[in-house]
Amino acid sequence: MHVKGAECQGVLLIHDSDAHMSSMSLKYFEAKVKQAIDSLPTIFLEKMENVEVIIEEFPDKATLDSLGIESPWNLLGLYSGVPLTNQSFFSTITLPQRIVLYRQPILRTASTERELSRVIRDVLIHEIGHHFGFDDDELEQMTGDSE
Repeated sequence: MHVKGAECQGVLLIHDSDAHMSSMSLKYFEAKVKQAIDSLPTIFLEKMENVEVIIEEFPDKATLDSLGIESPWNLLGLYSGVPLTNQSFFSTITLPQRIVLYRQPILRTASTERELSRVIRDVLIHEIGHHFGFDDDELEQMTGDSE
């Protein structure tokens, strides 16, 4: 059976926070993201051949509007693509799936470099969970996190 995947978006929301590290360079942030990716189990990485991880400063207005989110500070990451559970052998997915990490909101939630590493990894794993087909409720049950 040919499965046409409807676009699925996974969302990780946060609440406003006063903590921030917004002066951190983009290059250093990219290195932290690479460390987080490199720390993932090989079995995850093998299933992510067609997934791009992109860093953007903030979500754009269209993204926020489509998700019903008012403040750009409240979105840390977003998965856009067709989850593996909706793909089939016959699927012809040509565009890469995308995980977007929003740099400024992530920096704002972390008060130390160690916490920044944890937040980046947590957001990345959350969005990878959406790539594997889990919804927010299932991810919350697995990780014990609540929004």
